[in-house]
Amino acid sequence: MSNDLVIEAKGLTRLYGDGKAARPAIDDVSLEVKEGEFVAVLGPSGCGKSTLLGILGCLDRAFEGSLALFGRDTTTMSDREQAKLRGTKIGFVFQAFHLLGHLSARDNVLSPTLFVDHPPDGDLGARAEELLAAVGLAGRGDDMPATMSGGERQRLAIARALLMKPPLLLCDEPTGNLDLETGRNVTDIFQRLHGEGLTIVAVTHEEMLAGAAERTVRLRGGRVVDEAEGEG
Repeated sequence: MSNDLVIEAKGLTRLYGDGKAARPAIDDVSLEVKEGEFVAVLGPSGCGKSTLLGILGCLDRAFEGSLALFGRDTTTMSDREQAKLRGTKIGFVFQAFHLLGHLSARDNVLSPTLFVDHPPDGDLGARAEELLAAVGLAGRGDDMPATMSGGERQRLAIARALLMKPPLLLCDEPTGNLDLETGRNVTDIFQRLHGEGLTIVAVTHEEMLAGAAERTVRLRGGRVVDEAEGEG
């Protein structure tokens, strides 16, 4: 693991509501993530985990504090610069999968190319097939998402997140909609990706996924209340 910081967040605060009715979803949260780390942000529903992840992924700019990704201050970037950073440096995995139902599994994996100016070099079709095989979906490229189980759809979403070879993977409750055994299979994929050097931040309320990480940050009421080394 490198000592280079992929994420350097200081004093992040995000308010919802106006005036006296405004309440913080996260309050003075600071977080550093080094290259190659697997960090779990653990806490109950409503503690601010998804809000934090949205800020870290440059999906939400309405916050106080500072955020640097890959050594660059994101608060000074234009919307276009942030979009380019998201498209080339960050892969996202969501609880609800967010697959495109009218596209095949293969085309879902390839869909990130629709949103970037310069897709990576090489045969993307072949890469899509390699990623499908890597998540246990070999030979399923022509299948539609509606014909897949929840675990298969989440594995498909992981393959899609990896197409652009992002150095950072952000996951929002990636096992939250899955049964125990399927969640364990998806957790195994994250552990393998971490072993290959990918930097991962996963927000979750599940101890099993958090236990796979090498560091756990606990949130409660929008604030960091504990930080500990994990077993991953």
